[in-house]
Amino acid sequence: MKVRKKAFAFIALDEEGLSLSMKLPASGVMALALPFTSPTGYGLGKSGWVTCRFAPGDEIPFELLEEWLE
Repeated sequence: MKVRKKAFAFIALDEEGLSLSMKLPASGVMALALPFTSPTGYGLGKSGWVTCRFAPGDEIPFELLEEWLE
């Protein structure tokens, strides 16, 4: 997803589940304390990017993710 030609989220859904990567400059440290998150690869984690991964059947905290994207 892009806003003003800048990416702010990447979303993938396949047989392995849902993967969502987003830049969280203000709440990234708190987000990384959650069991389904990790710093985004390729060095993006150093810039505040966080990846959430959910396997099929996992409960997805949509309200929390929505707050992060606002």
